[in-house]
Amino acid sequence: MKKNWAWSDIIAGLSLAGLLLPEAVAYSSIANLPPQAGIVAVFAGLVCYGLMGSSRFAIVAATSSSAAVLASATAAMANGDAGLRMLVATGLVIMTGAFFMLASAARLGSISDFIARPVLRGFAFGLALVIVIKQFAHIVGVQVHSTDMPRFIYHLLAQFAQWNWPSLGLAMLALLLLYGLARIAYMPAGLVVLALGIAAGQALDLAQLGVQVVGAIDLQVQVPSLPTLSYVQWLRIGELGIAMLLILYAESYSSIRNFALRHGDSVSPNRDLLALGVANLFSGLFHGLPVGAGFSATAANESYGGRSKLAGWAAAVVLLLIVLTLLPVIALTPVPVLAAIVIHAVSHSLRPSVFYAYFKLHRDRFVALAAVVAVLLLGVLDGLLVAIGFSLLMLLRRLAEANVSVLGRLNGGHDFVSLVNYPEAKIIPGVLILRPEMALFFGNAERAMALARQYAVASDAKVIVMSLEESPDLDSSSIEALADLCAALYLQKKHLMLARVKFASRVVLERAAIPHLHIGSFSELSVDDVVTMAREAYVGKE
Repeated sequence: MKKNWAWSDIIAGLSLAGLLLPEAVAYSSIANLPPQAGIVAVFAGLVCYGLMGSSRFAIVAATSSSAAVLASATAAMANGDAGLRMLVATGLVIMTGAFFMLASAARLGSISDFIARPVLRGFAFGLALVIVIKQFAHIVGVQVHSTDMPRFIYHLLAQFAQWNWPSLGLAMLALLLLYGLARIAYMPAGLVVLALGIAAGQALDLAQLGVQVVGAIDLQVQVPSLPTLSYVQWLRIGELGIAMLLILYAESYSSIRNFALRHGDSVSPNRDLLALGVANLFSGLFHGLPVGAGFSATAANESYGGRSKLAGWAAAVVLLLIVLTLLPVIALTPVPVLAAIVIHAVSHSLRPSVFYAYFKLHRDRFVALAAVVAVLLLGVLDGLLVAIGFSLLMLLRRLAEANVSVLGRLNGGHDFVSLVNYPEAKIIPGVLILRPEMALFFGNAERAMALARQYAVASDAKVIVMSLEESPDLDSSSIEALADLCAALYLQKKHLMLARVKFASRVVLERAAIPHLHIGSFSELSVDDVVTMAREAYVGKE
C-alpha cells in the first residue's frame, strides 16, 4: 500500500508543480512584486510546512488573498516608491511569520475563530471580484489607480477606446483552455496553457500587437536580512501583520481541518501555527510572498492522488528542476495568459451559492454581504478589517440583548420551561422562577436584572429563583447587578435564590458575599431542587 502511495504522491507532485509555478508568478503580479517573490514563497511553504506541519494534504504556498492584502498594505505605505514597497513587503511577511510563531508559543490555535465563516466567505467572494476586475485591466492594457471598485470600473470603462483587443482575445482563449483542460484528470492545465502561451507569443510575434510579456525573473539567492525601516513604519507593519495573520490562518486552518475531517486525520492547530510561522519567516527573509494552505492547491493535491507529504516534496523537486532550467523561457509568458491563470485560480470563490445557507437560515446574511461590499468599496485591507469589525459588532449586539424567561413546571414533572413557549406549564405558588437566556456580562447584566426586577415587582411571589445555567462565569458588572437586584428585592421582603450556578460563577459569588443572597451548597442544584428548598424555607408546604 505504501508503495502505491509513493507513486501516487509522485504523480500528484508532478501535477502540483504544473499548478504552483504559474500561480506563483501570477500571485506575484497581484502583489505588484517581481515574479521571483512568488517562486521563493512556494519553496519556503513546501519545504517548511513539509518538515513541520501536521496535515498530509495541505499545500502551503502563496495565496491570492494574502497577495492582494500584501498589495494593498504596501501600496498604502510605499506611496509609489518601488524600493520602499519591496522593503515594506519583506518586513510585513517577516512580521507575519513572527506573529504566527508567537501565537503558537501562546497556544492560540483557535485564533482563526476571530473571523467568522460568513465574513471569510464574503471576503473571499469580494476579493475574487476585485482580482478579476484588476486582472481585466491588465489584460486590456490600461492603467487605473483607484482602489475602490466603483471608481476603478468607471475609469476602466472611460478608457474603452484604448483597450487592447488582441490581448483580450488571447486571454479569453487561455481561459477557455484552462476550464477545458481542468476537466481532464491529472492534467496540469496551468502549465500547459503557460507553455502554449509562450509558444504562441514567439510564433505570432504578439509584441507587435502590444501584448506584453512577464519579463526577466531574477531568482538570485540573497543573504537573509531584515529590511531597514523606521520605528513608525515597523509599528504600522505590526498592525498590518495582525490582519495578515488572521486571514492567512483562517484560510489555512479551514483547508487543513476540512481535509483532515474528510479522511479521519487528527490536526494540531498550534503545530500548524508554528509551521506557518517558520514558512512565512523564511519567505520574508528571502523576499518572498506570504504563504498559507490555500484551499485550491490543497484540493488539487487530493484530487491528483496525493496521500502524504511526499506529494509536496515531489512538487518542490520538480519546481527546482524547472527553475534551474526554464526560467528564461517562463519570462516570455504573455501577460494576458498570466492574467487568465489568475482569474481561473480565483474563480472557485465566485460562487454565489456559498451564501445560500445564510439566506435559508436567516442568519449572518448581512454579515456576509457586508464583507463583500466592504471589500469592493474600501479596498482589500480596509474592507477585511471593517468586515471583521462588523461581525464582532453584530456578535456584541446579540450578546447584549437582555431576555429573561419566566419558567413553569411542565406536566407536573421535574422539568421547568419557558411559559411563552409552553403555555401549559404551571407556575409554582409563592415562587417566581426566572432564567436569563444569555450569558451575563457587562453588556447585558444591568438590563437583564432590571427586567428581572420588573417581573418580581409584578408578582406576589415571596421567593425569586434565578437559574444561571447560561452563565459559565460572571464578571464584576454582573456581580454588582445581582447585588442591586438582591437589595431591591429584600426591601420588598422578597428573597433571591440561585440555581444551576456553574463552578466559576459560584466561586466569584462566594467571594462577593452579597448580603441577603443565599448561595449555599444548593446553588449548584437543579431548579426543581432549589424550588423545593425555597418553598420549605420561605413559603411553607402546601
